[in-house]
Amino acid sequence: MDIYFELLKHPVFSIEDVCTYIENARTARVSLEKMMGSGKVLKIRNGLYTCVSGENGGPVADRFQIASAITSTSYVSHHSAFEYYGVSDQVFNEVYVSSQTRFQDFYFDGYNYHFIRAKITDGVYTPEYSGGIKITDKEQTMLDSIKDMNRIAGLEEVISCMTSFKLLDEEKILKYLRKYDSIFLCQKVGFLTELFQEELGISTDFLNACEDMIGNSKRYLTEDAIEVAYSRRWKLVYPENIKYIKNGEFLDANI
Repeated sequence: MDIYFELLKHPVFSIEDVCTYIENARTARVSLEKMMGSGKVLKIRNGLYTCVSGENGGPVADRFQIASAITSTSYVSHHSAFEYYGVSDQVFNEVYVSSQTRFQDFYFDGYNYHFIRAKITDGVYTPEYSGGIKITDKEQTMLDSIKDMNRIAGLEEVISCMTSFKLLDEEKILKYLRKYDSIFLCQKVGFLTELFQEELGISTDFLNACEDMIGNSKRYLTEDAIEVAYSRRWKLVYPENIKYIKNGEFLDANI
């Protein structure tokens, strides 16, 4: 039995997977080392490996499959999930990985894998025929990206990605918002979904439900806004020409 061809069935594997084909642990490790030495297997990080494709000489596993296998609870999230869904304007060299179990950030095959502490996992699923990818659904992807937009993708990219989603499940969004239990997140979600209500197809009932959860605190939507306006409904200070942001600059709405 050629172990390499058996391991090709696993986009990402561990020594335990090798041991399912070679019962002796020492022999399994020797076999794995030989495959790495001959260029058939690549080490992703400690404990994780992938085969080298005979077709293109690259790793068999893609960045989404790797992210999903880093820990038992890891999954693709934030901007990386937008990239998986094909709605991002930008391709990042960073892969954002949420997990309940901490891991050290690492680099492999052109990508930096970044740990994010998982808050809720209700919206995580495995797409059919994805090769084991675990990822946030569109609703949680939107919420996570809005929640962390000041430290990951930025306002412009988040708006561009979220407005590319159609037919969002409003009940799911409200369910996740209640799980997050963050008044500030409710303010941001309510404000942005109202601002792009037509593009997203969001109902008035949804906006009213968000408004019921926001409290009385006044906050800034972004950290670096200069020319600002204020939303009385959402109690948010926001960039005045937010709907006209392009390449990081706020254009004149009258142009």
